[in-house]
Parts: sequence; C-alpha cells; structure tokens
Amino acid sequence: MTKKVLDVGNCGPDFHAIKSFVERTFDAKVLQADGPEDALEILRRESIDLVLVNRKLDRDYTDGLEVIKQIKADGAVSAVPAMLITNYEEHQQLAISEGAVHGFGKLSLAKSETVDLLKPYLG
Repeated sequence: MTKKVLDVGNCGPDFHAIKSFVERTFDAKVLQADGPEDALEILRRESIDLVLVNRKLDRDYTDGLEVIKQIKADGAVSAVPAMLITNYEEHQQLAISEGAVHGFGKLSLAKSETVDLLKPYLG
C-alpha cells in the first residue's frame, strides 16, 4: 500500500528533491504544506504516515519546531510520526523532546542512513 508523506515548509527546490528521493526509494507519495495551518488540515483529511518539517519554514522563516508542537498537541493527529529536517543535532534533540522522531538533514538526503531512518515509517 502506498504510504503518504507530508512535507512542511520546504522551498520548491528542496520539496522536489525530497519528493523525488522519497518517491524513488519507497512506495510513497509526498504532499506539500506551507505551514501549520494547512499541515493540520491535511493531517485531519488524509491518512499520513510521516510528516517531515523543515527547521525554518520557507514562507516566513518561522521555527519548524512550532509545527511539530502543534501537531503533537492535537489529539486527532498527534500519533502521526514527525521528523525535523535539519543538519543540526541540537535541533534534532529539541524536536525529539517535543515528541518528534529523529530526523535527517538535507545534506544526508540520499545517503543510506537516511533510507534506514525512513524505512520503519515508509518501508
């Protein structure tokens, strides 16, 4: 069964790189959201298997950690796994403390360890 991934807050080129990588590597479809409002709407409407949140949202450079906090605070969608996309381990740890699972950075997008990280959710 095709999995669904929601990408939140990435610019066009980064979204397309993530979408291409995920859809090429897994039986998955990647949807896009710009911020917490449309992300929560999509999460309530669609069956999403994994949320990927950019550390800084492209639309206004707000903190992606706030998106994770809103997802985890919403009982209807809080069980959906969320990952922060950042190359900085300290930001990964902050996201984990808010209920996210360990994510990855854009610099490691096509690496085997990123595939292994995503497999439990998309494999």
